[in-house]
Amino acid sequence: MQPLLNYIGGSFVPSNSGDTIEDINPATNQRITTLPRSSSIDVDKATQAAIGAGPAWKATPIEERIKWLENIADALEAKHEEIALLETLDTGKPISLSRRVDAARSVSNFRFFAQYAKEQQPMQFEANGAINHIHRNPVGCVGLITPWNLPLYLLTWKVAPALLMGNTIVAKPSEMTPLTANLLAETLDELKLPEGVFNLVHGLGPEVGQAIVEHPNIKAISFTGGTSTGRTVAATAAPMFKKLSLELGGKNATVLLDDARIDDIVDELVRASFTNSGQVCLCGSRVLIPAKMYDEVAEKFVKGVERLKLGDPMDESTQMGAVISAEHLSKVESYINLGIEEGGIVLTGGTSVNASVSGVHAEGAFLRPTVIGGLKHTSRTATEEIFGPVVTLHPYHDEDEAVLIANGTEYGLAGSVWTSDVERGHAFAQRMDTGIVWVNTWLNRDLRTPFGGVKQSGIGREGGIWSMSFFSEMTNVCIKQP
Repeated sequence: MQPLLNYIGGSFVPSNSGDTIEDINPATNQRITTLPRSSSIDVDKATQAAIGAGPAWKATPIEERIKWLENIADALEAKHEEIALLETLDTGKPISLSRRVDAARSVSNFRFFAQYAKEQQPMQFEANGAINHIHRNPVGCVGLITPWNLPLYLLTWKVAPALLMGNTIVAKPSEMTPLTANLLAETLDELKLPEGVFNLVHGLGPEVGQAIVEHPNIKAISFTGGTSTGRTVAATAAPMFKKLSLELGGKNATVLLDDARIDDIVDELVRASFTNSGQVCLCGSRVLIPAKMYDEVAEKFVKGVERLKLGDPMDESTQMGAVISAEHLSKVESYINLGIEEGGIVLTGGTSVNASVSGVHAEGAFLRPTVIGGLKHTSRTATEEIFGPVVTLHPYHDEDEAVLIANGTEYGLAGSVWTSDVERGHAFAQRMDTGIVWVNTWLNRDLRTPFGGVKQSGIGREGGIWSMSFFSEMTNVCIKQP
């Protein structure tokens, strides 16, 4: 594959230094290509290009910007299979998942915001003999920093509303998964999006991400990634009074109430735990089970996990592929070892996968889906984000204890409740300290709804009107009526 380049001011260019980084396929540990190792100099060039494009893009009527979103969606839809292949190469996730989730959602993000904008009505309020007209204006140049687990899915989730509201963009994808961000830049270039409206700078977080956050002319930062990095972003951006949206980590609870029908839901519980090898911020990594049902549920859940087909990500039948890198594999394995040290019992998995498994490369970063029982709910393994194919099981004796366990981490991003009584599930969900709770479903997304976390899972919300509000500044014009 040809080396990747930055996309700045409508041109594909190397980094100022000429330095590069290798992009590695985690399923084979082999090089895919190289990408620029950029610096603050490249970020400044991208920012100047974005600022230069700002006035004309701001003046573009929103109806035209909506049409741009629709054209981008059409162009990405035509590249559906290419997107899926690139995501699987970069992330090691199954090709079926890349098609169903990554490629599909990357298109629907643009379609959704285009249609949603068409449905908005002018905001007017009448009182005290005057009419208040609320006008939205772009923030200006915005910085978008996205992670490696859902590369194009999460980048387009930010790009679409940012463009819609008239902003220009400096984007940084993860250096571990740059392929589909490059494809997006190529697509926008083919469509002849005005030069400088969208700029893409590759590189390392401390060198490029930090430069974006620090740049005085970048007025807003939308960041999705780990909580520790989010703290650095917040510490830098807040004193500069930048608009800030942080979607961070999670340690989500999957709660079975005592009327849940385990035979009907076990496959969904497994999916909620191990989709993308557990490398989704919304995955349920702690399963809370009524004590009287624990043995039965644990046995059926483990059998469900063992039915997952782990193997070559390019195989159509594979259900679970590699984790993102050899380094991440080591991190996840260290947590499994920690769980054993803390008194946990590995019920299934717990080991890496060797080449004897069909289709698995000997040097790939593969780990068997792992379930650990017997841990205290306060243990590190049960409270710290692992972000891999590791799930812990925890018995509870009543709903109050279940709420205590569910809320017993520093995170509060998502969760799910499973029950035969929807009203009971709804009531329990409202006691969970988290941004989103699913009842009898998981990863069921209506893009109009607010998405984000509480506690150390983030600041702000994305989706629908919340994304439009973040990427705009509102002016109230109050006109006294004659």
